[in-house]
Amino acid sequence: MTELRNACPLTTHEALARAALLAPDVEAVVTADERITYGDLAARVERVQGGLAAAGIGHGDRVGICLGNGPDWVALFLAIGSAGAVAIPVNTRFTADEVHYTLAHARVSTLFVANRVLNVDFTALLGELGIGAGGTETLPHLKSVVVLGDDVPAYATAWADFLDAGTGRIPAPVATPDDELLVQYTSGTTARPKGVLLTHRNMCADAFFSGARMGLRVGDRFHSARPFFHVAGSTLSVLASLQHVTTLVTMPKFEPGEALRLLEAERCTHFSGNDTIALLLLNHPDRTRRTLHLRGAWVAASPTVARRVIDELGAKECVVGYGLSEASPNVAQSAWWESEEIRASGAMAVQPGVEVRIRALDDTRDCAPGEPGSVLVRGWNVMVGYLDDPVKTAETIDAEGWLATGDVGTLDETGRFHFVGRTKDIIRVGGENVAPADVEDTLHRHPLVRQAAVVGVPDARLVEVPFAFVVLTGHGVTEDELLAWARERMAGFKVPRHLRIVDGFEDIGMTASSKVQKNRLAEHARALLEQAGVDA
Repeated sequence: MTELRNACPLTTHEALARAALLAPDVEAVVTADERITYGDLAARVERVQGGLAAAGIGHGDRVGICLGNGPDWVALFLAIGSAGAVAIPVNTRFTADEVHYTLAHARVSTLFVANRVLNVDFTALLGELGIGAGGTETLPHLKSVVVLGDDVPAYATAWADFLDAGTGRIPAPVATPDDELLVQYTSGTTARPKGVLLTHRNMCADAFFSGARMGLRVGDRFHSARPFFHVAGSTLSVLASLQHVTTLVTMPKFEPGEALRLLEAERCTHFSGNDTIALLLLNHPDRTRRTLHLRGAWVAASPTVARRVIDELGAKECVVGYGLSEASPNVAQSAWWESEEIRASGAMAVQPGVEVRIRALDDTRDCAPGEPGSVLVRGWNVMVGYLDDPVKTAETIDAEGWLATGDVGTLDETGRFHFVGRTKDIIRVGGENVAPADVEDTLHRHPLVRQAAVVGVPDARLVEVPFAFVVLTGHGVTEDELLAWARERMAGFKVPRHLRIVDGFEDIGMTASSKVQKNRLAEHARALLEQAGVDA
């Protein structure tokens, strides 16, 4: 891995030391309530390191972080990494049962938790779990809880006391590039989430290359509301900003009106978002009243949405990326210096030192250029494996190191990658495969469509057919008129057989990272058809 070592720091403490030395007065993290420079961040990380050392937390220990986006999350994450310990980000939208599963499965020994994150009272939630001094019978590894906030239970330690205990102690960093840094829990739909083991090398290199292709520079201001408990936040926001000494402007939860205010007030040069985030910004009534200063963006979005980000938000250097947690997460991405035509088309160059292979869906051969197939990935960004699950790891990474992503894509004649869709989401209409993203991209071209989401539903004749849910920017078009419009613009087998206009997707199901939960949307679609007496 000499090439990576020459390209960028491969541990979090090396990246922080470089940033604090190069630009100590550049702001590192900014929220609506707080802002700290890289010099401040380095000092805060040292204090947390001292507290970790005083608490006996060291190499290989599993440390839970259950906090909202902000400087404390970043400082704690970097201090844990420096100590060679392993960060276990806890999804702050989890129920008590899901929090318990994460803590138990990861064998978390120390948990750092906020009193409250948004509408969740975590002090009460921990009470539901019966957590006290020494954990519980079902959480035998949990030895201590540190609470950030005023309501500190008797069994827990206050954050200030934790820091004070380490006063004067500045332990030397011990982590190496190949040490485990984080366990990312994937979203489970039919089974329990899996813990993706990622190293310093995985995450630091991925953050560097992604940020470089995005065009991040020292002193740029990067807005990202991506939750830090997800790799789009920890790698592509926190560490990408650190690697390029960029100011990270964040918020506890994405809300488009507040995001637009921050983009303007903080003079942000870049933002990060998926298609939902981008569309919410583009279609918000405040957007035309805000003076934005965007130069670029990182989006996981269709060509139609990427083009709108370039044209309407002024992010002329907007790039498109593809990835998954098991690949740290970024696999392929366009670059800010490429032509708008390439970047807006969704064509992505595979990251340096990473290989992508497209395998026929029946697994009998490799695909020809332009032919859709299963996406396999190999390289320095591939995870160590799933925590304590060698069977599932072996099913996902073969003996030659190829990671089966569960996605469908193509490689064109030039070797550029094009994302088609998630294998589990592909709709099999008769003998044709339909990618929901393809149908959504067409619907997004309609001037009155704010957002579209497409899922497959059973069909007595064709096995499956597309069902589209559409949010409008106003009034003036009916469901039948939208379907007629779609028939003129896509092959017959791609046209939705069912379409519903809805007010939004929050009540149906959205993830914490602002993605529509397709499994819940499909359940909703099937329920609607059943209510309507449609024969499937």
